Amino acid sequence: YLAKLSSVGSISEEETCEKLKGLIQRQVQMCKRNLEVMDSVRRGAQLAIEECQFQFRNRRWNCSTLDTLPVFGKVVTQGTREAAFVYAISSAGVAFAVTRACSSGELDKCGCDRTVQGGSPQGFQWSGCSDNIAYGVAFSQSFVDVRERSKGASSNRALMNLHNNEAGRKAILNNMRVECKCHGVSGSCEFKTCWKAMPPFRKVGNVLKEKFDGATEVEQSEIGSTKVLVPKNSQFKPHTDEDLVYLDSSPDFCDHDLKNGVLGTSGRQCNKTSKAIDGCELMCCGRGFHTDEVEVVERCSCKFHWCCSVKCKPCHRVVEIHTCR
Repeated sequence: YLAKLSSVGSISEEETCEKLKGLIQRQVQMCKRNLEVMDSVRRGAQLAIEECQFQFRNRRWNCSTLDTLPVFGKVVTQGTREAAFVYAISSAGVAFAVTRACSSGELDKCGCDRTVQGGSPQGFQWSGCSDNIAYGVAFSQSFVDVRERSKGASSNRALMNLHNNEAGRKAILNNMRVECKCHGVSGSCEFKTCWKAMPPFRKVGNVLKEKFDGATEVEQSEIGSTKVLVPKNSQFKPHTDEDLVYLDSSPDFCDHDLKNGVLGTSGRQCNKTSKAIDGCELMCCGRGFHTDEVEVVERCSCKFHWCCSVKCKPCHRVVEIHTCR
């Protein structure tokens, strides 16, 4: 719900924390203690929604949001693989945005990762501002996970959410990069200074989308007195910390069902020539589709004129657009 507050001023007063919908009391307390971090949390939430909508743009469920709580409708209140992705990308978004704020000097509580220093076995020097992913991950664990821990983390759904929250953060941690700068005469690389950097958030989204496609259906089991999630099909290999897990089968997302936050696929654009999920047959759930001809104007015959402009002609062409009935 924080992502929807983009039009509101920054979260800079303790009273604002009380007014934020969708937070439990312990999150409100954390908000009050960490006011300067809350704008990063909001940016992380916005980043998560944007990435979710990009990754699912060609699927029946396209990660659409509502103006109600929860913003994804009841899609996330059920233990589906869609819910698993939403929790993972949201947890990753918070960790990513808080880490970015640390590195850019926006926050007093954290800065660059000072543990990455000295020489490396590869012969370069650690220098520059390494992303403080440890702080971002720790904040995400404290702020995001407290919602599940406050319910008692032994219920099926709490275990599922906590697992997927951690898988989201692992998608950043396991894809950290080493970036370097060369130093020397005339651009030679006599010696290099390097730092650790987070992957682009698109990479995080791509990783989690792959995990979504290969998510494991699980059920609760007990090992001694500890409750754990194990694959429902015993022939499947156990999931790792990086994998997404889910408890319930997904609906088909074909028909408008606002009560459950499902918008259906009527009116969605589809690809007539594709046999995949974005194709008209699958996207429209067999209901058929409308075809409209639309004139589009594009720039063409572009020429460079000295100096320094590019002049183009407008070209008109007619394209067919297919939308589900």
